[in-house]
Amino acid sequence: MPDREAAINAVREAGDFALAAWREGAAPATGVWEKSKGHPVSETDLAVDALLKQRLGALAPNIGWLSEETVDHPDRLSMSRQWLVDPIDGTRDYIRGRSGWCVSVALVEGSEAVFAAMYAPVTKQLWVAHKGEGTTCNGKRLFASRREEFIGARVPTDALPKVDRDLEIVHKPNSIAMRMTMVACDRADLVATLRWGHEWDIAAAHLIAEEAGAVVTSATGAPIRYNKREPMDFGLICCAPGIHDAVVERLRERAGAMLANN
Repeated sequence: MPDREAAINAVREAGDFALAAWREGAAPATGVWEKSKGHPVSETDLAVDALLKQRLGALAPNIGWLSEETVDHPDRLSMSRQWLVDPIDGTRDYIRGRSGWCVSVALVEGSEAVFAAMYAPVTKQLWVAHKGEGTTCNGKRLFASRREEFIGARVPTDALPKVDRDLEIVHKPNSIAMRMTMVACDRADLVATLRWGHEWDIAAAHLIAEEAGAVVTSATGAPIRYNKREPMDFGLICCAPGIHDAVVERLRERAGAMLANN
C-alpha cells in the first residue's frame, strides 16, 4: 500500500487547488467547455488531473491510472493495482459556483477498492476509508443508514417520478460520490441511478459507503467490480442494507426495459 497520508494530502492539495479558481454563485476563474454534449469540463479539471497523476504516481511504481480526464490506456489491465480518479466529481456544481463537488480518488487492488479519499473543499469535508477499517469524515467514524422500511426512504434528488413519490426528497449535490457519502453518514437512505456510469464516478464513494455499513451494487443488484476493460456499469444502488432487496425490486422492471433497449 502506498503511503496513505501522502495520498490523502495529495487529494487535499488537489481540492484546495480547484477551490482557488471556484467562485461562489458564479462561473469559475477558468476556461469551461463541453467535451461532449451535456458533459462540461473546465481547465481546472485537467489541471487537477495532472497534479494528482504527478503526486500519486510518485508514491509507488507499477500502479495503473484510470481517470475521467485522461485517455484510457490498456496497459492498466496488466497491472494488479490502479488509481481510479475523478479530478472534480460534480463539475456542473463547480462551474455554477455551487458546493456539491469534490475530488475523488480510490486505489483498486484486483477488482476491489481498498483505499479511498474524497475531499469537498467548499464544505471542508474529507472522507477516508480503508478496506476492513471503516470510514471517517474529518476524523470522525461514520455509520451508514440502518433504515429497514423502504417507504419514506430519504433520497437526494431534485424530483421523483410518480411511481416513487412514496419516498422523501432531500438535498442533492451534483456529485454522485457526495450523494453516496450521504448514505454513509445517515443523511440519506438511498441513492439510485438507471444509466451507464463510469468506474471513476463511484469507486472511492463505493468503499466509503460500504465501510460505513451501506450496500453498494449495480441497479440490478449485481456486485460492482473495478478495472474492467470497459470501465462502466449499468446503474447504481447505494443504500441501507435493510432496504436493498426492496430497491432492486422497485427498479427491476425499469432496469430490464432500459437494458433491453441498449
